Amino acid sequence: MIRRSWCGLAALLLCACPADDVAPSDGGGTEDEVGESETTDGESEAGEEDTGGPPPAPADAPDELGPVAVGYTQLTAVDPERDDRTLLVDVWYPAGEFDEGAAAPAGYLLGGLFTLPSEVAWADVPVRDDPEQSLVIFSHGYRGISTQSFELCETLASHGFIVVAPEHTGNSQADPSDDFDTAAGHRVLDVSFLLDLFEAKEADAEDMFHGRIGDAGYGVVGHSFGGMTSVGAAAGWAGAPPDPRVTAIAPISAVIDGDLQSSQRNSPNAGFTAEQLASITVPVMLLGGTEDVGVPVENNALAFEGMSAASSVYRADIIGANHTHFSNVCTIGELLIAMGIPKEMWEAIGAGDLIGPYDATCGPEAFPIEEAVRLQNLYVVAFLRRHMLGEAGYDHYLSPEYADTEAAIIYWERER
Repeated sequence: MIRRSWCGLAALLLCACPADDVAPSDGGGTEDEVGESETTDGESEAGEEDTGGPPPAPADAPDELGPVAVGYTQLTAVDPERDDRTLLVDVWYPAGEFDEGAAAPAGYLLGGLFTLPSEVAWADVPVRDDPEQSLVIFSHGYRGISTQSFELCETLASHGFIVVAPEHTGNSQADPSDDFDTAAGHRVLDVSFLLDLFEAKEADAEDMFHGRIGDAGYGVVGHSFGGMTSVGAAAGWAGAPPDPRVTAIAPISAVIDGDLQSSQRNSPNAGFTAEQLASITVPVMLLGGTEDVGVPVENNALAFEGMSAASSVYRADIIGANHTHFSNVCTIGELLIAMGIPKEMWEAIGAGDLIGPYDATCGPEAFPIEEAVRLQNLYVVAFLRRHMLGEAGYDHYLSPEYADTEAAIIYWERER
């Protein structure tokens, strides 16, 4: 069944796949899109009572921090099967009991120069003693940073997920040495390697994650090039096969058709074929912004239609959001300003590429970044709690009736 709902219009930039997504366009819902809610057959799903509203909400709102304290650690992972390929990895996780007086807040190193203190996560505290915790990989954008979406990662951890975010060597802000195809070839293999690694850590009695990761499957979330990584983890990509352990994916502003990307690349890996999309059987959440001129939201329309075998597909377009609304560009810019480094000095410190995205994403005319972050967290958390943890109450937030209460959301869903 397909449902579609419309509601009225009311790191560092390098985390993004395109290089020129710096200005909003004059988009938004079309006239025939606004104020409409429908199913493909005009009837409610069999067995459902039409109450005129979404199902009852669960206790933990997905757009707020969950009930669990958040821990954070970093590790270096070496893959002996790929010439000792080395990844710096950030990990957010549900924390166990610890003494806040003795613990230190986590800090995220930005660009090798500045540390952003976390207001949520605690460094290297114990992992919550729960053997059924679900693990999610977060994959950053093209030549980006692993902490590009730390607010999403913190929120997921507070809702009970272990979030593993690699800095993809050769395609990161610190090391941009790989060409496009080489970088693409590493991405899905990095995901599979990290799943292997954390399965080994779960089995190692001396490891902090011993006995704390469930085996019911894994999720992959990613932004831009990382969104392509999440699709590739389920469909195969750039010579890497799909990983059958992946049971849910959430691509955010991913390129599906290379011809729709502003920075076009002459590569078979610049998008996905119809066969790849049709091979995906796991649940999918597609997120994007209507003002994304670098990776237009039409990519998600192609994905929604092409992923015909997926058990569930959801698509949420945020009206007014651009490509960098799904990263921490505003947080980074505001940190620099708070440190006494105004925009006029960013070029001199090597942060000139931040100016355009900061103005487009964080300026007074831009869609509010706080709302973009809230909506991203809402849909990713609700989706993963529903489809990884099996919590049916989160259907409340995945319903078209709920989408009708969010002024900035255009929404579609399809269930098989």
